[in-house]
Amino acid sequence: MSASSAVEAIDLVKHFGDNRAVDGVSFVVPTGSVLGLLGPNGAGKTTLVRMLTTLSVPTSGTGRVAGFDIREQPNDVRRSMGLTGQAATVDELLTGRENIRLIGGLYGLSRSYVREASEHLLDRFDLTAAADRMAKTYSGGMRRRLDLAVSLLATPPILFLDEPTTGLDPQSRSGLWEVLRELVGEGTTLVLTTQYLEEADHLADEIVVVDKGRVIAAGTPTQLKDRAGQASVVVTLTSAADLDQAAELMRSHSSEVHVERGSRRLTAQAGGLGDMTRIAAVFERSGIELDDLGLARPSLDDVFLHLTGHRADPSSASDQTTEGVAQ
Repeated sequence: MSASSAVEAIDLVKHFGDNRAVDGVSFVVPTGSVLGLLGPNGAGKTTLVRMLTTLSVPTSGTGRVAGFDIREQPNDVRRSMGLTGQAATVDELLTGRENIRLIGGLYGLSRSYVREASEHLLDRFDLTAAADRMAKTYSGGMRRRLDLAVSLLATPPILFLDEPTTGLDPQSRSGLWEVLRELVGEGTTLVLTTQYLEEADHLADEIVVVDKGRVIAAGTPTQLKDRAGQASVVVTLTSAADLDQAAELMRSHSSEVHVERGSRRLTAQAGGLGDMTRIAAVFERSGIELDDLGLARPSLDDVFLHLTGHRADPSSASDQTTEGVAQ
């Protein structure tokens, strides 16, 4: 394992009876980066995280976390990482502050450190005002923030996040993304499983796409998008009466132009900004009025469809992780 690598999966395999939930997965996560594990529900993402965090023993293969072997040095692995699972694991009968202090005691941290760290974490995750309320009164977003705060108490250099924003409203999800970006800026390494393609696009430096227990693609978000097809120039006209004339103009620069009459939109494949600039110049000379003109790259949703044959469905994500079931 390279000194610059925080996490490494090495030909990991996991069987549950006849079900080969993970089938020879390998990848490397550089220190201080974010890896997005992307895949449909049941692809094996959670099983991978459980093996890498020593909660499940691989059938074969191994992995390293912070340089420690997950099979031979599980205690060292646990001391080097934090884990936030699919469901918040806070004690609902304790207050937010008591939850943090309870975990501090289990870690064996000094009381003075836990007191100081508690106040910092409560403030960082915008929980100070609710710190002395029982967790059962918290919203879903507040519980997830408290769960993440607890996982950071021992300042782990590596953090595993298994579907961290499932079930959160858009505002709570955006707020959690902001905190995660701050952590990465401070040097934390993140391994993130998600079915939210926008989440992977916003946070991940590298993405590993898993389906049926195997890695089917890997690369940066841009590299994966390039595999799904070329970028497109999208033109929205002010008047639908100009659609046919505008389509002819675009066909002079692209062999295939898609016309959406209801939305007054024309779409043509483009090699990049150069094609968009040329098409913009053509319309400027034509006198046809436009509401908008831009370059649209394939989205990660397009990548997902291209690789797996279907679009991602975050609503199907399981909230429970059960040994024997591939998540």
